[in-house]
Amino acid sequence: MIKEINLDGVFLPPLVGYLLGTTVAWYLARALLDRLGVYRFVWHPPLFNTALYVILLGAFVTTTL
Repeated sequence: MIKEINLDGVFLPPLVGYLLGTTVAWYLARALLDRLGVYRFVWHPPLFNTALYVILLGAFVTTTL
């Protein structure tokens, strides 16, 4: 379990670190999916991107516990 993140005396919850790590992976996954042409088969890209982010966040939190 990750403890709080100390940023110059301000304690941030560990979820902030998870969100930042997930955001990097999400941008890379979006670029890869766009390059592969997956978005041509997606009905609602913003909904797909949101679901992709939530899935990546869950995977990131689960693997770091």
